[in-house]
Amino acid sequence: MRVLVTGGAGFIGSNLVDRLLADGHEVAVVDDLSSGHNRNDGAALHVMDVRDPALAGLAERWRPEAICHLAAQISVRRSVADPLADARTNVEGTVNVLEAARRAGARKVVYASSVAVYGRPAVIPVPGDAATDPRSPYAASKLAGELYLATYRALHGLEYTTLVLSNVYGPRQSPEGEAGVVAIFTDALLTGRPTVVYGEGAQTRDYIFVEDVVDAFARACGPGGDGRRFNLGTGVQTTDRELHSLVAAAAGARDEPRSESPRLGDLPAMAVDPAPALEGLGWRPRTDLASGLKATVEWAREAR
Repeated sequence: MRVLVTGGAGFIGSNLVDRLLADGHEVAVVDDLSSGHNRNDGAALHVMDVRDPALAGLAERWRPEAICHLAAQISVRRSVADPLADARTNVEGTVNVLEAARRAGARKVVYASSVAVYGRPAVIPVPGDAATDPRSPYAASKLAGELYLATYRALHGLEYTTLVLSNVYGPRQSPEGEAGVVAIFTDALLTGRPTVVYGEGAQTRDYIFVEDVVDAFARACGPGGDGRRFNLGTGVQTTDRELHSLVAAAAGARDEPRSESPRLGDLPAMAVDPAPALEGLGWRPRTDLASGLKATVEWAREAR
């Protein structure tokens, strides 16, 4: 199969490209390299903004069967500060990808959404059919992308699968910018710098290893899950303080974070129910948190 991956030089995208190549697929990558790096031998890299009108011409020439759309503006805080820039990348960019898919005759788009679309959920783990309640421009833009997917399916017969990502961690995640807390803790603990937990460290998140996430994307490129959305998570809540202890143990570092006041707007708890993905994609999370953190720390230590 020919697969085009937008954001394919980023954290999740580059791991996905590795998986697709290992599965024997032909892969092309579209990435502007604003935060990613060209890591994948065997995939054709096209340095391009996802909003570029030339994307349609590239897709028409290359004729992918599936497009995995991961390119995005991912900072909630940046979306609040500059909602127009967020919408240009996440809404306009997604429509541009869908137009490219339509013009190229692609069968399917696999779309990376976010648990941010649920806002403050009434039930945890969040079921796949939970109501959406976006509370930031970023969340609104990701939800808008989901609506456009359904619209293109109705108008043009373009299939899609939406994968709603919880807190993804693993090798290649940068500790810079709007980084995941696993990458931040790992980098600080390996270099002997101080770490911080906010409040009492009691807020919870659902941590999913990147290899499990790319397994779901690879499965979704096939016919499974057409026209559906699935939560990708473990359903397990881990507190910030528990996470720090686990990363410290994996790094062989002292488990002594500094406590600071809670950050305004942080959700107190989040986890998602991945059960529908088992039925729809034959997918389940397979990596427990301790094992995933060990692999992440080992990669970060070797990459230094």
